[in-house]
Amino acid sequence: MNIFRFTGDMLHIVSICLILLRMLKQKTCAGLSKKTQIAYCIVFTLRYIDLFTNFYSLYNTVLKVLFIASSYWIWWLMEKDPQISATYDLEQKDTARLELLVAACFVLAILTSVDWTIKEILWTVSIYMEAVAIMPQIFLLQRLGNCEALSSHYIACLGGYRAFYLLNWVYRYLTEDLYYYNDDNFIVWGGGIVQTLLYVDFFYYYATCIWYGTKLKLPT
Repeated sequence: MNIFRFTGDMLHIVSICLILLRMLKQKTCAGLSKKTQIAYCIVFTLRYIDLFTNFYSLYNTVLKVLFIASSYWIWWLMEKDPQISATYDLEQKDTARLELLVAACFVLAILTSVDWTIKEILWTVSIYMEAVAIMPQIFLLQRLGNCEALSSHYIACLGGYRAFYLLNWVYRYLTEDLYYYNDDNFIVWGGGIVQTLLYVDFFYYYATCIWYGTKLKLPT
């Protein structure tokens, strides 16, 4: 554990709290992509299938449970809560093809997995899926042309979480003698870099609106 990973984890938790706060207090999910939330459900389900078989630390286990439970809760609210679900995608712009992203991640995982066991392939799928999970959300915001404050902070925290994980990997590369030789590093690093790059455009507009104190607007 180092400060970069811990900060990344805390930003991830903050992002979850922000989106749940908006949904539960304002009773709306307007501007949120259900497909991104489904993608996160897939990510954490596949990645943490070892939850009941491997114990690494209490911290690790608590975060696994939190990420799985919160992802499904958010999806459930968007799908089943009478008030919140009624506000979903009223303009019918959440049209990203999630099934194509999932299929591409499975194919890429099969081709690049360091070990062709079911567990390793599913873990690899989760890495690639997390890298692109935010794409439906970003596409939706671009179609809408604007973003509500709490939603923009939510996305910014997700981007910050991944950026700090990149710093975590750099730190481990510089300080841990055997870290470089992990077989799956190229998968983790590649997925993390792609995911961070997807946030670059959003962060530009987010930083601009924070600096000038204006509402976040994205080019359509």
